[in-house]
Order: sequence, then structure tokens, then C-alpha cells
Amino acid sequence: MNPPAARFRRPQVIDCSGAICDSEFMAVLVANGAQITCDMGTTPSLLTVTPGPPHVATAPVPAVLLATINDFVPMTNIKTFGMCNSPSNPAVVAATSAADGVFTPAPCVPATADPWDPPVAVASSAVPAFDQKATCQCAWQGTITVVNPGQTLAVTVP
Repeated sequence: MNPPAARFRRPQVIDCSGAICDSEFMAVLVANGAQITCDMGTTPSLLTVTPGPPHVATAPVPAVLLATINDFVPMTNIKTFGMCNSPSNPAVVAATSAADGVFTPAPCVPATADPWDPPVAVASSAVPAFDQKATCQCAWQGTITVVNPGQTLAVTVP
């Protein structure tokens, strides 16, 4: 018995008006304005993709810039997540010490040093893109994830 034909359909564009865009068939590429969050931060942030090469505006109208794995620069691509709760962050250690040992969060200044991982097999000017399941690590033990990839009608990867 063959499975239903609908199971093997691979749509090229999906509706991403909800929280996270996920498809069992395709990965949704991340774009400028994607909502991201850090598990050590207190508030979400938006990913900023700087215009120009290697970023390509290939998403459906209205076109958006697709992110690459190299869009991990602190305070340029990845802005603050409010307050940092990581006990390995020197600013949190100092604030806690100043509060006589009472745990005290400090303002978040992302400390990302490595690209988004894993990349997908789609490149923008020879630089790999990444999808909504990728993560980026902060030096203060935070894991940055994509909450919403930043596309209403999404460019997808087969």
C-alpha cells in the first residue's frame, strides 16, 4: 500500500504568520528581522542583516535579505537580550559580588565568536545560509535560537 500522495508534496512557499515557521518537508531560511532569543537573556531580540553582499533579497515580495552563517557579530547582527542571567558572565559575577552574594543579572552584551550552526546547503554569494533550527553560542554559556525566521511567506530549502 502506497502512502497518500500529499505526504510527498514539497511546497516552495509556506505561511509563516505564526510564532515559529516549521515544515516537516523544508527548512525555512532566516531573514533580516528574525526574532531570536538567548536562554540566558530576559528578552527576545531581532537579527539584523547588514545590506550588501553576500546577502541576497530573494524572498517573496516584499523581498527581505536572507541571513548567512556569518551574521553573528555582537551588537551589529545580534543585539542585546535585555539582562543576562549567566553565572559565567563577568558582569553578572561583579554585580552579584557588589550585592553581597545575592544573584544579580547584568545588562546583556552578546559575546558570540562563532557562526550560526548548522549551515544549510544554500549559499548566498558562496556563504552558507542558515535555517530556523540553527543556533549560535554566546561565550557566557547562552544558546541563541530563532523564534521566528523573519519571513511571512518563506523561502525554503528542499
